[in-house]
Amino acid sequence: MTPPNPQTNPPTLFPHQQPPTPIPEEPKDKQKNTLILDKDGKPCRLCTSAASWRNLTKQAKATPATTKSTAAVPSSPPSQDDCPPDVEVLGRSTWTFLHSLTASYPVTASREQQGEMRTFLNIFSRLYPCWVCADDFRNWMAEPSGRNEPRLAGRADFGTWMCEAHNEVNRKLGKKEFDCRFWEERWRTGWKDGRCD
Repeated sequence: MTPPNPQTNPPTLFPHQQPPTPIPEEPKDKQKNTLILDKDGKPCRLCTSAASWRNLTKQAKATPATTKSTAAVPSSPPSQDDCPPDVEVLGRSTWTFLHSLTASYPVTASREQQGEMRTFLNIFSRLYPCWVCADDFRNWMAEPSGRNEPRLAGRADFGTWMCEAHNEVNRKLGKKEFDCRFWEERWRTGWKDGRCD
């Protein structure tokens, strides 16, 4: 899930997830440098790309706070594997989890299993750490025509629905869409050419 730029302050479960002001819509080529703010006006690290976060840090370091200079400068940037995730890392990890969840869903789900998954998706769409992403996913599922309601009767429908949800985000980000006919090979059985064996 990657953030769109909201035009209003969406209601969320936690007050700290409210932005102070609406964020203007940016062209797609400038969205990579967009910072998403929380209610306190500070950048939301989980809602912001690593590139934007680094730009913010560089700007802060470039602003002379004191006359003191640093003597040691690292020769190469440290690994970012142990840094907090940005919106892109969080999104990729989340989609891996969600698609894996659909791959393990029953072929035919009982009413109880369908209810549990519906509850999970509802809670997930409220607690996801990137509040803008959570709001976008929740609004997409609640689209008035009902066409985006989770299809939970069984694995095939749920997997296709999740692929469609992912493609909706890909479209918003200007990324290539995935052919949903192949969701099961990608996330459950492995490709027929054997490369996953």
